[in-house]
Amino acid sequence: MDLRLVWSIMSIPSIVLYYVLGLAFCAFFLLLKWNDLRYRRKGVPPGTMGWPIFGETSGFLKQGPDFMKAKKARYGSIFKTHVLGSPTIICMDPDVNKYILLNESKGLVAGYPESMRTILGDKNIAAVHGALHKHIRGSLVSLVGPAAIRDHLLPKTDQFMRSFLHNWAGQTIDIQEKTKQMAFFVSMKQIVEDVPSSFHEEFKAIFDNIVLGTISLPIKIPGTNYYRGLQTREKVIRILKEILAKRRASSATYDDMLDKLVRHEDVKYKLNDEELIDQIITVLNSGYETVSTTTMMAIKYLHDHPKVLQQLRVIFETSRLATIVNGVLRKAITDVELNGVMIPKGWRVYVYTREINYDPFLYPEPFTFNPSRWLEKGLESHNHQMLFGAGIRMCPGKELGIIKISVFLHYFLTKFRWEEMEGNKIVKFPRVEAPNGLNIRVAEY
Repeated sequence: MDLRLVWSIMSIPSIVLYYVLGLAFCAFFLLLKWNDLRYRRKGVPPGTMGWPIFGETSGFLKQGPDFMKAKKARYGSIFKTHVLGSPTIICMDPDVNKYILLNESKGLVAGYPESMRTILGDKNIAAVHGALHKHIRGSLVSLVGPAAIRDHLLPKTDQFMRSFLHNWAGQTIDIQEKTKQMAFFVSMKQIVEDVPSSFHEEFKAIFDNIVLGTISLPIKIPGTNYYRGLQTREKVIRILKEILAKRRASSATYDDMLDKLVRHEDVKYKLNDEELIDQIITVLNSGYETVSTTTMMAIKYLHDHPKVLQQLRVIFETSRLATIVNGVLRKAITDVELNGVMIPKGWRVYVYTREINYDPFLYPEPFTFNPSRWLEKGLESHNHQMLFGAGIRMCPGKELGIIKISVFLHYFLTKFRWEEMEGNKIVKFPRVEAPNGLNIRVAEY
């Protein structure tokens, strides 16, 4: 038998394989090139757009700050990408960011991802703009303003925290889970007080799907976080409608937010049921993650830096160093030119504030936990300080969130000493969390 003939026959599959791989590589390259070309516009900053539909979302979520740093090193502080289902301009320029947040009406409106909008609701305060945003914000501010905090919310928060912490001595606990319970339960108590504690626990168990769904890709396929988030939203709406119906059928009055919204007490704008339910879901979601994570990280940092226990401004420094919120999104409703940069209609702008929190010009030794830096006059009101947002979108529950964290830390720090267990790990993107829990051993003073 001719060995050359045998070798030629055996080589055919390999040749076909190489040919197929070569075609696939060319197809992938052309697909990436086509996706970049279709988003090219005069004045749009440089960058890459990744794959059609998915864009660069995978790298953005997996690499987080490293993704941003690599892009900034290559393209500068303003660049384009495609993340979370939308073409997006990422902005790390502090002056431009400040301008965007303070000038919403000039072609830019709130532009949160589709997953967040659909799961929190079309009428949630983060999704609406213009007159409706003004009315809804006014209603919420009246419920969480200084007078409401002093007369109603602070006494309730104080009572809840003392009860919540009373039996922790001698236990080994997951402080991440405990602070999540704290943040969710205290919010539920303030929103609707006439439900048992068992309801709070059941409600939290399903509400966790809302949180995960809001930061997922909007792919409505069973088994995805987005799909579970949408299903959970329907359950939550049914539960809240039942509570609303009972309230309206009862002549009793309650000292909670829901009663004031239903009876329109101390509320300037009357919310319809859709608006009311979306605000309750949004208040629970926003207060849940930020309050619980800031509290957990404060305990983590205080454990690692015990000398600062007696210093002030722990909450501000924790929010800065942990960067619970990495930035905010805006959407262009018309072509917008900003500082020589074109933002096409329909594109989003990600005001990425994380890097500002680590700017050595603003915060010397930025990666050091140093609450005393906030004693410096004017730092809280610095032009680039955006821990709680800015402009008309500044967090309406800022003061209430600080109150919750402060009261918890007051009782925890004055009552207990604690030590961390081994194996704790913190990740800071896309969410600040301890994947395996943050376990501590608690003892009473």
